[in-house]
Amino acid sequence: MYPWIIWLIGAGLLILIEVFSQMVWTLCIGIGCLMASLLAAFGVDPVWQISAAGITAIIAYFLLVPVARKWQHKASRRDDSRTGMDALLGRCATVTEEICPGQLGRVRIDGDCWQARFEDPKATARRGDTVIVQAYDSIILTVVSPPRADA
Repeated sequence: MYPWIIWLIGAGLLILIEVFSQMVWTLCIGIGCLMASLLAAFGVDPVWQISAAGITAIIAYFLLVPVARKWQHKASRRDDSRTGMDALLGRCATVTEEICPGQLGRVRIDGDCWQARFEDPKATARRGDTVIVQAYDSIILTVVSPPRADA
């Protein structure tokens, strides 16, 4: 078997591991394997192939880690990175069933209907009003009225 194919298979496996694990170092070693595969295809001595793989992996690591950290930091600051019930916090909902003081009503967000109660036990909302989700307890949302423009 040709040595460049072995390097190429190694690179492919490492990049596949990178896709599933998202550890930057596997991508860097995969890039090093690609460089070694290129050198092997031109018939360069195996010692130089291994050396080039190591040096390329180190260079790739120092170049890619800052980029990966920047992406990770950006993703952690985005509000849309929240999932599940946390994704509902701060969202506007439309009242579909009146919310009376101290009682549950219903609201709709993105086509889903939820039970809701006001944070203020004296507040009310009529059908069609807009409310903002503040918190949740199990599957019951706690909502507040949005601030009024004239206030």
